[in-house]
Amino acid sequence: VQLQASGGGLVQAGGSLRLSCAASGRTFSSYVMGWFRQAPGKEREFVAAISWSGGSTYYADSVKGRFTISRDNAKDTVYLQMNSLKPEDTAVYYCAAEYSLYDLQLQEQDEYDYWGQGTLVTVSS
Repeated sequence: VQLQASGGGLVQAGGSLRLSCAASGRTFSSYVMGWFRQAPGKEREFVAAISWSGGSTYYADSVKGRFTISRDNAKDTVYLQMNSLKPEDTAVYYCAAEYSLYDLQLQEQDEYDYWGQGTLVTVSS
């Protein structure tokens, strides 16, 4: 599956952005999806994940209550709605996909085989 992330940009602290990740090439509804991010000088970290039905989601503590992951299987797209953005949310955001027989969510990077190219989010103070 090929992944194309978009929607990044520059936003002031307290603002919102919605990231999109469009998938192509395989049956999107059979893939669990995740968002990860990598801030300058730091390792890539988990942000959020969603099962292939959308019925199960999981968030990093740092974004819980501010970010929402969702998916539209008819459009082969997963979204990350980011509200109340903070300067520490500045990072390159990556979407990831993994085929799964089970309707679950995955939080570890090495559980995902497919990655998008990343989209930069910059939050100014």
